[in-house]
Amino acid sequence: MKQTIFTIENNTALTDCVYEMKLVGDTSEITAAGQFVNIAIDGLFLRRPISVCDVEDGLLTIVYKVVGKGTEQMSAMHAGQTLDILTGLGNGYDITLSGDCPLLIGGGVGVPPLYNLAKRFIAQGKRVRVILGFNTADEVFYEDEFKALGCDVAVTTVDGTRGIKGFVTAAMHEGYSYFYTCGPEPMLKAVYTESVTDGQFSFEERMGCGFGACMGCSCKTVTGYKRICKDGPVLCKEEILWQK
Repeated sequence: MKQTIFTIENNTALTDCVYEMKLVGDTSEITAAGQFVNIAIDGLFLRRPISVCDVEDGLLTIVYKVVGKGTEQMSAMHAGQTLDILTGLGNGYDITLSGDCPLLIGGGVGVPPLYNLAKRFIAQGKRVRVILGFNTADEVFYEDEFKALGCDVAVTTVDGTRGIKGFVTAAMHEGYSYFYTCGPEPMLKAVYTESVTDGQFSFEERMGCGFGACMGCSCKTVTGYKRICKDGPVLCKEEILWQK
């Protein structure tokens, strides 16, 4: 973990409530796809955890949804402003288990951490399938970015206004060697039930400290309690115990 001051390069709206922010700073502690950063916001006590969308040569890309005061303040920020950010948080995805044809499944703002993961697999010569799930066509983002990497991309919308009608599970036909997923818990549960291989799940828990000290994001697993911020946010399929 490292505390660093980042400078905003740009902050762009992707949809009505989803923004892409690019920041320049020391990204050396970000070593795995699926890690997250924790951002200090002026006037607010707790930092805001945001997943890493991409990282390259001192350029950090995050994609976030405006859901409260912190992200609302972020959406109004502009190039040249600085942010105090903790980097290198979380375990990230284990890419050594993917096989030749990994399937990446993202729902809403669970999509961003899969982008850097896809880049890593494409660089290894893997055949990457991606499913992006949204409620409606107006919410779709990053479809073209995944396609530009060379991924086979399927989009699902609950109302059928874009791509396949239904949830992400509607596009989960067989033919993948392993899967990686991130999104809201109901989606993760559905993927767990529908999947035919092992895989890894990134959980979106509410966090206090973001680095394992407060124990506020602990959850029970097959091997005991784990802190989503420190021991996660990624858990393997075989260790998950779903809350009833």
